[in-house]
Amino acid sequence: MEPDRLNSPTTFEMPLEVLGHELQFSQDPNSKHLGTTVWDASLVFVKFLERNCRKGRFSPAKLKGKRVIELGAGCGVSGVGMALLGCDVIVTDQKEVLPLLQRNVDRNISRIMQKNTESFGSIKVSELQWGDESHIKAVGPPFDYIIGTDVVYVEHLLEPLLQTILALSGPRTTILLGYEIRSTCVHDKMLEMWKTKFDVKTVSKSKMDETFQHPSIQLFIMGFKQSAEITGNSGEATVEKVDVETGVEDKSSDGNVDTGEGTGVVEEDAEGHAKTNTNNAKLSKWEARRYGAMAARILRDVKIS
Repeated sequence: MEPDRLNSPTTFEMPLEVLGHELQFSQDPNSKHLGTTVWDASLVFVKFLERNCRKGRFSPAKLKGKRVIELGAGCGVSGVGMALLGCDVIVTDQKEVLPLLQRNVDRNISRIMQKNTESFGSIKVSELQWGDESHIKAVGPPFDYIIGTDVVYVEHLLEPLLQTILALSGPRTTILLGYEIRSTCVHDKMLEMWKTKFDVKTVSKSKMDETFQHPSIQLFIMGFKQSAEITGNSGEATVEKVDVETGVEDKSSDGNVDTGEGTGVVEEDAEGHAKTNTNNAKLSKWEARRYGAMAARILRDVKIS
């Protein structure tokens, strides 16, 4: 296994229980491509869906038949989660990643169909290089939802990602993105770009799965800004909010995440160093993954170009 990965898996096969299904995702930790590893943000994303699917906008009743596209799908965890809730999903990535992605889609559809799941939508694989007009046209935009996890890690990809999202969107498209903050500079630039086009909401960690969360992993729900309107007698223009209410967010005055108290997961101090959690002497698999992530960052072993 290469030392320059945040999450060095101990196996080439990762089991994952999602919505009552025992799924299996193949990884290729020896690949030179980042898309062949299951990254933690995808686990946080799919477990967020699982927690909030009983009612509201992420319930199967609301998602059935919705068209979803996943950007930078990698091993396909998030896309499979949306399909389990009834969506018709296209999972996309670069050409080099597609064989592994297709394998994961095929094997997990087989597992899901053994239970004769009526709520399952559909899922298919397609190549999509960000900014490639022919690839974008081929998948047939616009989509109801655009999703992605850990697609933001270097600054030069921010503009192609934004332009691709815009090209795939309609006026009522909702964008769901989750990622692990590895660079505050990239993070700040990303939010600055997004807020020029979208109303950006950060999911409260109190609404995430109690285990699958971490302070450095954030989930964003975004909808397009509407044209400014003049309201009242103040003469001030206000932006009409797109309905990105999930039924699961804790709202604050600035729309930011409710920080609240921790839930027993691994935490970091101000410098990003691991703080020992003394509540549980035995580490869970998730906590072990997070310690591995932080150790790699501290040792500066992660080299993404």
